[in-house]
Amino acid sequence: MDGAERQASTARARQVAQALEEDIVLGWLQPRERLIEENLAARFEVKRHVVREAIAELERMGLVERVQNKGATVRMLSPTDVRQIYFVREALETLAAQQIPLPPGPETLAALTEIHEQHSAAVDRMDSRAAFRTNIAFHNALFGICGNPHLIELIRNLAQKAHGVRSYTAADPGHLAKAKEDHGAMIEALRASDRERLVQLCRDHLKPSRDAYIAALEQRFGKAV
Repeated sequence: MDGAERQASTARARQVAQALEEDIVLGWLQPRERLIEENLAARFEVKRHVVREAIAELERMGLVERVQNKGATVRMLSPTDVRQIYFVREALETLAAQQIPLPPGPETLAALTEIHEQHSAAVDRMDSRAAFRTNIAFHNALFGICGNPHLIELIRNLAQKAHGVRSYTAADPGHLAKAKEDHGAMIEALRASDRERLVQLCRDHLKPSRDAYIAALEQRFGKAV
């Protein structure tokens, strides 16, 4: 395989990984569900080495794990894992909200408003994949305002690790509508320089996905999961 072929293969593997990431987040691939290379190669019309590269990327992201005698499966975080992850996420995201300079500049508000409008449009037309991507963009832009690159990196990495937690809410119309409402309220809190309101919104915004995931796991596998 020459350099150009390798580059094309890597780009295709990244596309497959992104599509599977969305499938996991949107609940179309469930925790503990197997990722069968042959089936995925047929679905995406790629060679199996491309699928293996995509699965390896998902494993690095913390969304997939390799289980002995089963191969790759969608990672299932335990309720304890989820509570611990979200405890740290809340601490980091509220810390970032506390460090955002207020009032924000008009360019900052305009950029956030544009992403919010894109997310809202995706929600309104029930485009779950676009809603997922624009939701990420909104939070990256919001927490990026804090100006601390180390904090921003920690927030993004932990949010990515918890993508699967959203699998019970990310395609739910009620949850999507609430997320859209929350984003609008965050922009208004920024515009009003209401830091206390902004911090509380960031804290509360995390709870629905966490609680829905834990409840679904306990219902599916029992309290001992």
